[in-house]
Amino acid sequence: MLKAIKDFAYQFLKETENSPIKVISHHDTDGITSASIITMALQRLDKEFSLTVVKQLEESTIKGLPEDHIILFIDLASNSFNYLKELKTKVFILDHHELISEIPENVTIINPHLFNEEEISGAGLAYLFAKELSEENTDLAYLAIIGMVGDQMDKNIGKIYNQILKDASIDVKKGITLYPATRPLNKILEYSSDIFIPEVTGSSEGAAVFLREIGIGTINGKYKSIIELNEEETSKLITAITVHRTDKGSIEDLIGNIFLISFFSRLEDARQISAMINSCSRLGESATAISFCLQKRNSKEKVDSIYTKHKQNIVKALNSLPILKRIERENYLIINAEDKIKDTLIGTIASIISNSKEYPQGKAIIAMAYNEDKIKVSARMVGKSERNIRELLNSVIEIVGGEVGGHHAAAGCLITKEKESEFLEELKKKLEIELVKV
Repeated sequence: MLKAIKDFAYQFLKETENSPIKVISHHDTDGITSASIITMALQRLDKEFSLTVVKQLEESTIKGLPEDHIILFIDLASNSFNYLKELKTKVFILDHHELISEIPENVTIINPHLFNEEEISGAGLAYLFAKELSEENTDLAYLAIIGMVGDQMDKNIGKIYNQILKDASIDVKKGITLYPATRPLNKILEYSSDIFIPEVTGSSEGAAVFLREIGIGTINGKYKSIIELNEEETSKLITAITVHRTDKGSIEDLIGNIFLISFFSRLEDARQISAMINSCSRLGESATAISFCLQKRNSKEKVDSIYTKHKQNIVKALNSLPILKRIERENYLIINAEDKIKDTLIGTIASIISNSKEYPQGKAIIAMAYNEDKIKVSARMVGKSERNIRELLNSVIEIVGGEVGGHHAAAGCLITKEKESEFLEELKKKLEIELVKV
């Protein structure tokens, strides 16, 4: 794949010698970090380009692309070949999502699914491409790691990512992956969205009592951070969380690599940076997120404010769940939020629901929300499952029309509102047929 990326970079430079570039990227953490890498790399080459960040790649977006530009997609477009083949311009794609059709002649693509290589996120591919454009871009490696963490690809790091980690000079520690690992432990427990501990989560006093009861106290009035805990303290904390948490998580879920990055002249947890970037996109602040990624000083305070607002929006959305329309069977749950939850939040809510203790492993969670004349659909599988939820959604979209993307256990699609009833009927049929096979 690295040889293919070298050829890809050579072709891209050749095609863009006398042509402007249109870059389109996805709006999640991986897409934003990808866009940030490409932005800096093209600026350093003094290339003429423009950037658009999208929630989902729609047919109308593709049809509206300028014919006199070279097109570069990052972190999307592997599922859009039917539309891309109609373009009269050269298309380059850096993406890691599953391919579902034959690659058109006008498309040059780098996708790990085409190679016998480790999985690499969009930001990882963008970095490898930028590095081929110029060694100067090695200083952008930290963004590839944030993108990797944002797309939850940090469990099985292979040879390529190990090299990116070396380029980034990032400190990697083994420990509890609650974030931010650099902040006082009581605050992590109070505000964590990854676990729920009754009378601790959301309670300053409860977090302090919890830590006192397991023998972790303060030093000069302050609690240690996760990266400052010794082995005995770490073991106590893991045991206590495992006993008291109410979600489905295991001890293994709590342990992993902590990636510490020098960010705005301070050591920060990559998971925290990822969450902050993601919050910007959910609130339509992609440009702010890119400035934040590139450590532009005036962006930090704004992102802090956006992140706080985003967390408040999640709480409001979760509180609205009891009043939403739902269809539930043994093997699936469909929640139709209509206009009561923002479409930019519905994927987050689906993920939270799928990680709760309320539903059994193998159950499909489908959440829907209105977006003007469209409906955003997010699908998740509870726990580990052999069922490919993206393929299931795609089988419905083939009947009712729309766009689909995602991965084996987490996927989404976009349909028109007028297809809502038809979509629900076809979805129920497929869920009842497909899930019973597992």
